[in-house]
Order: sequence, then structure tokens, then C-alpha cells
Amino acid sequence: MIALNGETISIVLFFVGVYGLIARRNIIKSIMSISIIQVAIILYFICTNAVPGSVPPIGDVVQTQQVADPLPQALMITDIVIGIGVTAAGLTLFIHLYHRFGSTNWQKVMKKRNRHD
Repeated sequence: MIALNGETISIVLFFVGVYGLIARRNIIKSIMSISIIQVAIILYFICTNAVPGSVPPIGDVVQTQQVADPLPQALMITDIVIGIGVTAAGLTLFIHLYHRFGSTNWQKVMKKRNRHD
């Protein structure tokens, strides 16, 4: 039986995002799929090293308590900020493409682009 934990959920989410990139021709759905992949990677890194019962490394920590590793959390906060920037840039490019070519389909935009060149 498969254990239902953060790592397995993140792997499933990752492949849902990959399927969205491969199967869909819509630009908005591609941007959403990239965001799903990013969330899956963040969830994987946060859950990989998580130890139940660990305490945050802030304040008075007793020697017998296991301290949580703050590095994955700090890196994932940075990744969230970068992901927001990438999503914003992708949506900005999408708006420009839509106004210029009038379509949300990758293939139609490529055909119209080749006619313009």
C-alpha cells in the first residue's frame, strides 16, 4: 500500500503539472501547469526532511529536543518569491501575445507569428 504523505502527494502533483504542459495547448493552462510543478517541488523539499515532533530553532531549546532544519524552509520561501515573479512575467508575456495575435493557443500563435515575419 502506498503511504499517503507529503512526498507522494508532491510527486503526483508534479506529474499532473507535467501532463498539463504536454497535453494542453492553451498558454494560460501552461502557465498554471508550471505553477503546479513549482508547488509540488516546494512541498517535496519541505516534507522530505520533516521530523515529527521537532521544534523550531528559535528561543530556548532543550538539548534533548530535536531541532527542525530551517534551511529548506528559507530556500522554499525564496522559491515562492521567484515563482511569483516567473508567473507574473509569464502572464505579462501572455497578455502581449494575446493582444498581438488574438489567440491563447500555442500552435495558432506560432502560425500567425510565422506569417508576420
